[in-house]
Amino acid sequence: MAQGTPSTGKVVTTSLIVTGNMLGAGILALPIDLGPAGLLPAALGLLGIWALMTCNALIIARQPFLAQNRDADLPTFFEVVLGPVGKWVSVAANLVIFYGLLTAYLAGAASVLVGSLGLDVPGWAALVGYFCVATLFASFGDAVLRKGATVFMTIMWLLFAAMVVMVLPHFEGHGVRGIDLVFFTSALPILVVAFNFHNVIPTVCRVLGHDRKSITRAIWLGSGLGMVMTFIWTLAVLMTLPMESANSVDIVSAFSHNEPATVPLGRLIATRAFVDVSVAFAVVAMTTAYMATGVAMLSFLRDVAGRLGKNRLAVWLVAFVPPLAVGALYPDIFIDALNVVGGLGVGSLFGILPGLLLIRQGEPGSRKRLAGWVIVCVFSLVLLVELAQMTGLVHITPDIEYWNARQGQ
Repeated sequence: MAQGTPSTGKVVTTSLIVTGNMLGAGILALPIDLGPAGLLPAALGLLGIWALMTCNALIIARQPFLAQNRDADLPTFFEVVLGPVGKWVSVAANLVIFYGLLTAYLAGAASVLVGSLGLDVPGWAALVGYFCVATLFASFGDAVLRKGATVFMTIMWLLFAAMVVMVLPHFEGHGVRGIDLVFFTSALPILVVAFNFHNVIPTVCRVLGHDRKSITRAIWLGSGLGMVMTFIWTLAVLMTLPMESANSVDIVSAFSHNEPATVPLGRLIATRAFVDVSVAFAVVAMTTAYMATGVAMLSFLRDVAGRLGKNRLAVWLVAFVPPLAVGALYPDIFIDALNVVGGLGVGSLFGILPGLLLIRQGEPGSRKRLAGWVIVCVFSLVLLVELAQMTGLVHITPDIEYWNARQGQ
């Protein structure tokens, strides 16, 4: 191995930062927010958006600027490659992503703890308790993140395998029985956020010494592991939970209550072992992603703040207090927060802007420029879908009558 080239072990442990950042609230929300579209659209959408998001990550990671300016973060990067507009679009989108994700992780964890364990405490109290533990882990920086990611991912894989095995006997094939492409369009933002890990790209590049081959391997390995787990989990939930049921233990009810998929599954399977395992998986998944997002958020704020970023306490307070406040005030914001993050934040920053990079750097008529336009068009659609839903121009809900008819067949 050439001197200075990261070891295979370091590439693998770094790839787990990518996987851990992906497998947070997205994997838990995706079956509920995407389920009413049906199994086939869900499967094809998962594969397509995963491939596109991973390619966009590589577009960013391979830019020479990050290697030449090793302490820079994404706002500075986008300012240099796309000009001042690029920087401020990046700053605005990053704020939406970071604050939205941290809020969603807090709200999701509190929902799981209260909804599945039946804790006799207010949602805000569970949220504050979880915040104290998760934020402590997130405050230690890159080194602890890389080492902690290995431990958390090992635990997560064991819990995930146990959970899927316990769900298998309850497969009934509900999601296979229909296709709703209209609803699928409304789920595009959650698909995008489920495969978002791009804020840790500067961290991944720094940890791997900006070695291009190692970075490429880590990104494909990390995102591939996340995709496989997300695909299996989405399939398991759609094969197990009905779209609608008389006892409200179903996908549509969970969708209306902003609940992670583990909550209705726990009510359906109703065994102590499954509830314990599903709660542990949800908490570990969201904690791993919370750590990665928190580390990236601190790096982002230091980059934006310049000299003011040297005040570590001020940066910490700006990073973590707003999500805590919003989550405590709106504890049922889980899926809504993720849709905003995917449609407005991730779709703009890690969808449209990488496409613009290809357009700007490609020769007229080249495949690179054509690929850039395709990427811009796809993520512009995601942005328009979320804006239309937020402003009330469209209101897409699960087609209950259609699914009732399909389930009756």
